[in-house]
Amino acid sequence: MAVTVRDIQEKLRLSVVYGDDNLLSKEITTADISRPGLEMTGYFDYYTPERIQLVGMKEWSYLVKMSSHNRHQVLRKMFQPETPVIIVARNLDIPEEMLRAAEEKQLAILKSNVATSRLSGELSSYLDSRLAERTSVHGVLMDIYGMGVLIQGDSGIGKSETALELVKRGHRLVADDRVDIYARDEMTLWGEPAEILRHLLEIRGVGIIDVMSLYGASAVKDSSQVQIDVYLENYAKDQTYDRLGNNAEELEIGGVTIPRIRIPVKTGRNISVVIEAAAMNVRAKQMGYDATKTFEERLSQLISQNEVK
Repeated sequence: MAVTVRDIQEKLRLSVVYGDDNLLSKEITTADISRPGLEMTGYFDYYTPERIQLVGMKEWSYLVKMSSHNRHQVLRKMFQPETPVIIVARNLDIPEEMLRAAEEKQLAILKSNVATSRLSGELSSYLDSRLAERTSVHGVLMDIYGMGVLIQGDSGIGKSETALELVKRGHRLVADDRVDIYARDEMTLWGEPAEILRHLLEIRGVGIIDVMSLYGASAVKDSSQVQIDVYLENYAKDQTYDRLGNNAEELEIGGVTIPRIRIPVKTGRNISVVIEAAAMNVRAKQMGYDATKTFEERLSQLISQNEVK
């Protein structure tokens, strides 16, 4: 997904010190941020000009102590054609030589009043999410009691109808039909809808409904962590289903694994309530309470008592 200088300027509410529409349309290709400390001293052996160059108090303090000529020369060398933008933090004054070098090399300068470390974190978080490789999966993503639940299954199994029932029960729709998922880090998956399908839900026999318009802003969410995969499948008499909750099936997306729960669907079964229970049960396990272990412990105690008798 392409990210431009304009995108980060608007998202992080940065002020434009120098730059026209053309410069603000420049694409950012990496989520890495550079604090050009060594470069200020003239050491450019491992300089990475394709990164956003973030100038904080340390870099600025060194810059202002340099002579005007040296300052201009260093900045001209830093400002390369592949450099997307220079961002100055802490609302620091922009040296005249920086403006001159930006004009000469046609590079935008943005400014923020936020502390450098916090600004660097916000930039990295935003760019990591926007530039991460995405995997599109078929299903519905719901926020249920704060847990991101991905509902999958064969076409026509009732995923969207189940999502509608969950919305009516007070939970939030994130995405229907197509869920774009990416790894935010080595342990976390995040999902969001395709822009064309945002807040929309397709119900067979009814058509497309706008969940936000019908049920309000509290019924939708723009993105969510993906923590559980619930797979709906048609009930089959000859199929063995997990009854104790000790199956170890997982779903892997982008190198990150999440637990997968298979739920058989048949007439008369309230699937939305079952999914709610599954989400709460996974949360309970994460908090250290495992009902399956409790049952096994009680069973062991009962067997021991019967053996004594």
